[in-house]
Amino acid sequence: MHRVNVALFATALTILISGLGWGPSVLSAKERTTSPGIPPEKAAAYIYAVIKADRTLYTTEIVNRLQAKGITTASEHWELENALMLPAQFLQHSGKLAAENGSGVRFRLIGLWPIYRRNAPASDLERNALESLRKNPDLPVTGIVSSGQKQYFQAIYPDLAVSQACIDCHNGHLLSPKRDFKLHDVMGGIAITIPLE
Repeated sequence: MHRVNVALFATALTILISGLGWGPSVLSAKERTTSPGIPPEKAAAYIYAVIKADRTLYTTEIVNRLQAKGITTASEHWELENALMLPAQFLQHSGKLAAENGSGVRFRLIGLWPIYRRNAPASDLERNALESLRKNPDLPVTGIVSSGQKQYFQAIYPDLAVSQACIDCHNGHLLSPKRDFKLHDVMGGIAITIPLE
């Protein structure tokens, strides 16, 4: 059975939840050295829970709230327009920051109808997972993938249309190949990749 290195997982989780104001270490040094490891399915579920909570909070309490009050808007070109980044961009930028810390943990948005090619499925596992999630969004799809000599556990969770902003962006974007999303539709997936020992 594959296990995730606890120290590696603790580092990744700490980075993901640091914005919530939690302490600097999830596990003590003693716990990190004596624990046999966390099953990758459980590690991915923990990471997904944090990603989902952060994104939902950003979407509902920041983007939706500030737009409703007329304070600011969210825009794909947020840097140029002095606006908020879109919720999808928030997740993509968070994933990029997490990947830059050297832990090997990665997460990104993928979709069967991506606005940009970089968000298309990168493997058969991702493509098949997206098809499966359209039919059964309650069950993440998991598998082992290789890159060079290293093996990684990958879990793909559904990416749901949680707000009208998500729907409006995809349905109205000039490059969008699908323009009929509705609230709570599966728009794609969140792919979480974790290195295995």
